Amino acid sequence: VQLVESGGGSVQAGGSLRLSCAASGYTYNRNCMAWFRQAPGKEREGVAYVDSAGSISVADSVKGRFTISKDNAKNTLYLQMNSLKPEDTALYYCAANWAPFGVGGGYCRGLRYNDWGQGTQVTVS
Repeated sequence: VQLVESGGGSVQAGGSLRLSCAASGYTYNRNCMAWFRQAPGKEREGVAYVDSAGSISVADSVKGRFTISKDNAKNTLYLQMNSLKPEDTALYYCAANWAPFGVGGGYCRGLRYNDWGQGTQVTVS
């Protein structure tokens, strides 16, 4: 299993970025996938979650600004981030774990994730 994030960078407040996470070694219809972030000196925070059927759950702090999606054909998870704020600055991680098909985004939100990418830095100034 391998998760590789990309798409991070530096952007001004109000700007947009799209993160990608290329996954290999997973059966795409049997898992939950998620984006987490961790800012310096802060605990890791769950940002958005998606189950194998496309049901999502998004943290209140980013609701209406961030969108999680996936392309099953490309085995890739995305996080579209709009209206970025300085407080969105963090290292963003992709995570995945096995789960039954269609368990719901809420289930994915409470799941413990065993597989993680290396992270991609997002800096908003």
